[in-house]
Amino acid sequence: MMSRERKKQAATLQEKLKILRSITHSHALSNTSIIMDASAYIKELKQKVVRLNQEIACAQDALRHSSSYPTVTVETLVGGHGGFLINVFSDKSCPGLLVSVLEAFDELGLSVLQATASCADSFRLEAVGGENVAENVDEHVVKQAVLQAIRSCSESGSEHGEE
Repeated sequence: MMSRERKKQAATLQEKLKILRSITHSHALSNTSIIMDASAYIKELKQKVVRLNQEIACAQDALRHSSSYPTVTVETLVGGHGGFLINVFSDKSCPGLLVSVLEAFDELGLSVLQATASCADSFRLEAVGGENVAENVDEHVVKQAVLQAIRSCSESGSEHGEE
């Protein structure tokens, strides 16, 4: 009897691992590797949830503050060796804002690995930056540099508008 019960439990476990392997798109063959892949997959999903919640919060803030106050979020990419996901939104765009933000990245030693930008009526930038230099650059430093670039651009834009 015990032998049959164990075989049934083993078959059930194997079926569940097969399902887990399928859901997580794992190519692993050993049970341990399947579970490790599932754990990594769960961590990745958690990061996506955090990022989406930040994006929702930024969008809600932008709607609440219908002023030109920019929102900047910076997230350290796990396993990215110093990489960041940077989201910038401002309901007003000024000439040269994208260049100003990209120059701030350059000054920090961040290379832009991927970016999506919109500079029409509002300004939106989503960029993945990778660290080039050995300096310790954290999320706060990146965020402050981007905010300073936006302020500098806005100030120079208002000076040109007064001339």
